[in-house]
Amino acid sequence: MATELHLLMHAAAIRKHGAATDIAAIAGLPGATAAAALGAACAGGRLAEVDGKYLLTPAGQMIVAAEYSRFWQDLRADADFVAAYERFEIINRELKQVITRWQTMELGGKTVANDHSDKDYDEAVIGQLGDLHEKFEPVLDALVRGDARFGIYKSKLGEALEKAEDGDIEWVSDARIDSYHTVWFELHEDLLRVLGRVREE
Repeated sequence: MATELHLLMHAAAIRKHGAATDIAAIAGLPGATAAAALGAACAGGRLAEVDGKYLLTPAGQMIVAAEYSRFWQDLRADADFVAAYERFEIINRELKQVITRWQTMELGGKTVANDHSDKDYDEAVIGQLGDLHEKFEPVLDALVRGDARFGIYKSKLGEALEKAEDGDIEWVSDARIDSYHTVWFELHEDLLRVLGRVREE
């Protein structure tokens, strides 16, 4: 079972330059517990704090990478969890296509950047994202059954999709907020790290 320190370092690897609340959420730890452990990690040279944001030091990066096989061996041996991850990868390819359609569009036989001036086009792509999320929900549930910590991604993906469907289109893929694509990317990074996999090119 992963220690609180490892969970925080793992979360810092995913949410780079993250605030304490964000790192605590990904780690699945209460705020007070996370705050104390973050202080200890900084004192021990594993994390650094810059303007209230935390990041792994070079030593911390090596330490957390070396710890994965020890702390996540049970999850790596969980056939249901691994199967859910494999289904995630299949849906991930579909998400990439949806995001490409969100970022670009065909105009006069050419692919151009989507300036989001065509509301009907954007609504259609958000509808596709909603359909994909509906297909993904059973996979999310399987991941949460394997480790309740993954529930944070389920909540954030649902919230981002709801806001996008309500017309706040930045919640589809804006990297500055917990948009659908941002949270999906973090979920992917989390899965790759705990399972010892490599991101597909």
